Amino acid sequence: MVVAEKLLPLQGMAEPLAERMRPQTLDDYVGQQHLVGEGAVLRKMIESGHINSFILWGPPGVGKTTLAQIVASRLHVPFYTLSAVTSGVKDVREVIERARNGKFFNAASPILFIDEIHRFSKSQQDSLLGAVERGVVTLIGATTENPSFEIIRPLLSRCQLYTLKPLDKDDLLQLLHRALTEDTVLKHRNVRVEQTGALLRYSGGDARKLLNIVDLVVNAAEGDEVLINDHVVEERLQQNPLAYDKDGEMHYDIISAFIKSIRGSDPDAALYWMARMIEGGEDPKFIARRLVISAAEDIGLANPNALLLANAAFDAVTKIGWPEGRIPLAEATVYLATSAKSNSAYLGIDAALAYVRSHGNEPVPLPIRNAPTALMKELGYHDGYRYPHDYPGNFVQQNYLPEDVQNERFWHAQHNPSEEKLYQRMLTCWGDRFRDS
Repeated sequence: MVVAEKLLPLQGMAEPLAERMRPQTLDDYVGQQHLVGEGAVLRKMIESGHINSFILWGPPGVGKTTLAQIVASRLHVPFYTLSAVTSGVKDVREVIERARNGKFFNAASPILFIDEIHRFSKSQQDSLLGAVERGVVTLIGATTENPSFEIIRPLLSRCQLYTLKPLDKDDLLQLLHRALTEDTVLKHRNVRVEQTGALLRYSGGDARKLLNIVDLVVNAAEGDEVLINDHVVEERLQQNPLAYDKDGEMHYDIISAFIKSIRGSDPDAALYWMARMIEGGEDPKFIARRLVISAAEDIGLANPNALLLANAAFDAVTKIGWPEGRIPLAEATVYLATSAKSNSAYLGIDAALAYVRSHGNEPVPLPIRNAPTALMKELGYHDGYRYPHDYPGNFVQQNYLPEDVQNERFWHAQHNPSEEKLYQRMLTCWGDRFRDS
């Protein structure tokens, strides 16, 4: 367990460059302008002095921990930190008790920062609920994983969610310039930058990685003169540059290429991008989750078995681990890429959501309402409902939509062989209501 009321920087020249350059204020913070820029939501909340519990979701090295420290510093409240890797339920309860005993009346709640909160088990997350709900602590969680998969719904509902993006080229170059001109060590060295391609490529949108690479190059240089170019960076790192695109593409760019290759029915491209993710150290469960999403979104009703196979691949990866897990992932990838495609269900639910959001809540027709009480039956609930299984073909025409919605269409079949059967059945049942215009 790691518990601290305040995170203090290390002292002395042995401190890594990434720590020496850690921002102390929002004005020094690089990137995430959609959250901390002038007038942005997180900046406004911090400047108001009143914050709610929130979760920061983003890839490594984009400033999640730094934001939490800036919040604590700005609010002048105790700051407790736990690592989900090393802490258990007992550790969580100890910190909550310390926070409860140390809080003054009407004072702002202490901040509990949990790094890698997605690694907390359900019981560990459950142990936070009461303290967060009662305001004993203000929770700030940091995660590199999709919170909707990894964080329990009751805890997620009590927290705002803010998504942090990988740093782009301009952000990284700004950070490099600041390090060379403001760092207490580097500004006294004669650092000459000839090229930044390899530096940006290997950083991959990660500020910490960029500064660590600069630190490595500077520390390996003899004398006060330091040269940074592509050859020097590649020589120092001795990594395989094929793991990253020459333009410094990010984690999200590669997964985007992977999904688009599946959607475009190119199994070779899909396997290539999956290999890039594997070589780059991507979490296999992240790849598996995206396959499940793609099976539902892009293959859909054209081949319902795709979703079953994608789920089976996810389950297999969880059970057998790595490196064997690459095989079921590859199997699912090829199957999805070569399968017929349909996004009719995806478009249908989005159309229905758009209608609901623009038209509000329409009343449920009386015949299809639930009638568990005598009063509801007297009011006509369930009255007139026809049970489809009592009719030939297990179907009878009746109205299932609110009166004002009856003429709306949300699902439109896409005429692949599998979905054509569904379309023809709807024509048999409903006639012109489902006929394509």
